Amino acid sequence: MSNEHTPLLTSGVCGLAVGMATVCGRGQPGETSPAHAGAPKKEPRKLDTFFGVMVPTVLSMFSIVLFLRTGFIVGHAGLLQGLLMLVVAYTIIFFTILSICAISTNGAIKGGGAYYMISRSLGPEFGGSIGLMFFLAKVCACGVYVLGLVEAILNVFGIEPDAAVLGGVRVLPQGYWYNVLYSAVVLLLCLLVCLVGAHIYARTAFVILLVVNVTLLSILISPLAVPAQDFNITHHGPGNQTLHYDVSYTGFNATTLRSNLWRGYTLDYSTNSVMSFSTVFAVMFTSCTGIMAGANMSGELKTPSVSIPKGTILAVVYTFIVFVVLFFLVSSTCERDLMTQDYGFFQRINVWPPFVTIGIYCGALSAAMSSMIGASRILHALAEDQLFGLPLAPAAIKSSSGNPWVAVVYTWALAQCVVFAGQLNAVAGLVTVFYLLAYAAVDLACLALEWASAPNFRPTFQLFSWHTCLLGIVSCLVMMFVINPVYSSASIVVLLLLLLFLHYRSPTSSWGYISQALIFHQVRKYLLMLDVRKDHVKFWRPQVLLMVANPRSSSQLILFVNQLKKGGLFVLGHVQLGDLDSFPSDPVQQQYNFWLSLVDKLGVKAFVDLTLSPSVRQGTQHLLRITGLGGMKPNTLVLGFYDSCTPDDYFLQDPAFCHASPGKTQEDHYNFGVDLPSLQAHFPPVRHVESPRWLSPEEYVGIVSDAIKMDKSVCLGRYLFELQGEGRDSKGDGSERTIDVWPLNLLQPSRCDRVDVCSLFLLQMACVLNMSGRWRRARMRIFLNVEAASGEQGWAVNEETFRELLRKLRIRAAITIVPWDAAVQSYCACCAGPEDGEDAAEDAAEAAPLPRALSDNFLSAVNGLLMEHSSQAAVRFLYLPRPPAHYSQSQQYLSQLEAVTNGLGPTLLIHGVTPVTCTDF
Repeated sequence: MSNEHTPLLTSGVCGLAVGMATVCGRGQPGETSPAHAGAPKKEPRKLDTFFGVMVPTVLSMFSIVLFLRTGFIVGHAGLLQGLLMLVVAYTIIFFTILSICAISTNGAIKGGGAYYMISRSLGPEFGGSIGLMFFLAKVCACGVYVLGLVEAILNVFGIEPDAAVLGGVRVLPQGYWYNVLYSAVVLLLCLLVCLVGAHIYARTAFVILLVVNVTLLSILISPLAVPAQDFNITHHGPGNQTLHYDVSYTGFNATTLRSNLWRGYTLDYSTNSVMSFSTVFAVMFTSCTGIMAGANMSGELKTPSVSIPKGTILAVVYTFIVFVVLFFLVSSTCERDLMTQDYGFFQRINVWPPFVTIGIYCGALSAAMSSMIGASRILHALAEDQLFGLPLAPAAIKSSSGNPWVAVVYTWALAQCVVFAGQLNAVAGLVTVFYLLAYAAVDLACLALEWASAPNFRPTFQLFSWHTCLLGIVSCLVMMFVINPVYSSASIVVLLLLLLFLHYRSPTSSWGYISQALIFHQVRKYLLMLDVRKDHVKFWRPQVLLMVANPRSSSQLILFVNQLKKGGLFVLGHVQLGDLDSFPSDPVQQQYNFWLSLVDKLGVKAFVDLTLSPSVRQGTQHLLRITGLGGMKPNTLVLGFYDSCTPDDYFLQDPAFCHASPGKTQEDHYNFGVDLPSLQAHFPPVRHVESPRWLSPEEYVGIVSDAIKMDKSVCLGRYLFELQGEGRDSKGDGSERTIDVWPLNLLQPSRCDRVDVCSLFLLQMACVLNMSGRWRRARMRIFLNVEAASGEQGWAVNEETFRELLRKLRIRAAITIVPWDAAVQSYCACCAGPEDGEDAAEDAAEAAPLPRALSDNFLSAVNGLLMEHSSQAAVRFLYLPRPPAHYSQSQQYLSQLEAVTNGLGPTLLIHGVTPVTCTDF
């Protein structure tokens, strides 16, 4: 096959090195593979597990919570509730980490971290919407860390006279706008560092981690060296009051531990609001938002599929141990008021206070830079995928070293907006809700991959299951609403809006859609449950195979049949003439994309089935037999009419096929390789008068006969190209249209007083059309042919009988009696039709074959009758007689049908073979 040796690299399904071709001997050193000649050079990956994952994850999880909010958590919630919060938070991130590890070890991961994993697992709609919200969460987290750093700076250097801080040079004025100014300066410093590049930050992050660990060690040993002390803390209260608190540091003391076991929620002096379990948990969970710091560096990691799971798990275990030890330490040594009235109390009780100051500055600054870098990488990945169009397009720009500096600037500008909140605790709830939603999305991605049971989902990390994914999703959603129902509801609404926007706006991607795998899994299961032995006429619906020779001339027929399917199966069939032995590969497989693109352009809900056969008749037989699965197989064959009319080119009439629609010029990359010029060039021009026919009359009639033998109903459509308002943009409801039904066999007057299976099938199809959207208000008229010789009483009896039938069938239609004595006389003059008593054998069939010949006068009379009564109808449904048994009569059969329908306008000739109506409930 032509694509048998296609390099895997072009599809992005594995992470082999670009130089593999040279290693395998397919090219000489220095030569460029043609497949990659135009590919951009990949940026080198520089970071390993420790520097690229563990260091940024630990620093992000320590951030400002470790040194500035540990006392806040234990002081308000108590030791027991604090540990409960810690266990709940780490349980949530534990489930998410398992999902991250599974996804990250299932293939090569590029830049974008969590966004890349979600988008390539769930598709562009979910990936883009979750990715944007995860980017916003990172931006908010960056603002939180900066506000925490400014708070720590002002605790030491603020000139507020009543500030409860030991030592320091108080030179910085305080106030809301000063806080914003200091935050802007810190953000500018983070911007400058991030513009240098992520690898520089990663190397400096190791030094910062050493400083933070030294500070942590000093905190752990301080209770052994620092004696008990009393402090006086002052705060500004309401109405410019000064509030004084006498607090104590007791050292290790059992009484202190017992007093700190239980909750003691009180006023938060930074926001002047009373704390609760949800608000304290929201602040504490900001320490758990760093588990993806390593995943967000995936573009700089040497081996992300190894580094991300290993480094993330080690970092989470380490931080959990540190937090547990620290919770026990502060609850055993510090009174509750000390912890709740001074969030920076670690500086007071340290063997050397500058240790804590330096640790806070380094931890908060590194967390802010980590969030800025992670957010910029997500934004850069979103911009490269072009999901949000022009607003994010500049974020795809990179420097010569590969640093997405424009995305960094975007992130810095949005983080600058966040710091206008003024206080860390005011933003913590929003950050936590955003992160919980992102974690739930990661769990959902892994759950979907697991449930889809795709053979290519083979992660090397096996310590997960669908149970852990489901528990992760549920726990994230529950905690979101526990923390803040308003923020949670708003974030979900925004997520859904983004999802809808991307669904209707974003072009088709080549990433693969998990929805397709899930749909396949469910469809296969339900198809097995769809038992053909349980079919019942009550639930019959048309399942149509429409044979199309050239869509250029058949598009109106395709659109019309799309209205006839009534939720049933609709398949476009096409036969390419040829023998597989004369081709190097199957030529049909290469055509599917063109036909599917045609279906998209026309806006019909149809499948496509193509076959290669020496003749159209044999190919149609193949499709009638093998199209569909289980209980979803065609029961009706639809063909265009066989006549000498020169068809029109629909592609030249529909603007959608003439030129690209405005605003769609960028879709060519996502349309599976079929752009508009390719689609137009694929289908040949319409047939001209002198063009040879691929199908002979005998073969055409043979196809009709074959379908009936295979117990398939047959519909022949003529003049349907004259129908207007069937396109996807049509808005009418059919109120100006009329559907005319002639349910009796007009070509056999001797049988025209009978309503058989074929007549009922014809009525059912007309009713189905009347139920479709663009025909639901159309008027249906039914014409009954009678002979005047039967007298007025005979007409009334026939009309009443038929009206009773329509009532039982719940069909609303007007009945018109049409005398046709002249046509009957012409019929009797041309031939002696079979009498009822002599036709017992034919009574078993739904319709008898046509007589050997019908006079032109009779055919002209029938045509005139139809023209007289149905000339203004939008579409006509006529009885299609059974085709002749011998192929020599095929031309005569077609000539008679052509003469009867000549000049009528849109007409459907129908022959039904199975009962499709039911009068019982």
